[in-house]
Amino acid sequence: MAMARSELETLLREAFPDADIQIEDLAGDGDHYRAHIRSDAFAGKTRIAQHQMVYAALKGRMGGQLHALALDTAPKLGS
Repeated sequence: MAMARSELETLLREAFPDADIQIEDLAGDGDHYRAHIRSDAFAGKTRIAQHQMVYAALKGRMGGQLHALALDTAPKLGS
């Protein structure tokens, strides 16, 4: 079962309310996305820690409802 872009965005916005988020559906199938996320929550965190934070925000949906998610994460400019 695929995940709607809006559901993915809702989960990310709940976890990162300050974030600038852009989501692309890479294959048009609701199953392969790229997310660009800029959040103050990522300040001082390694890229791995940032990605772990995103996966935690997805509440177990990665690998089930959501097959593939390419991540581009970073602190907001100035953070």
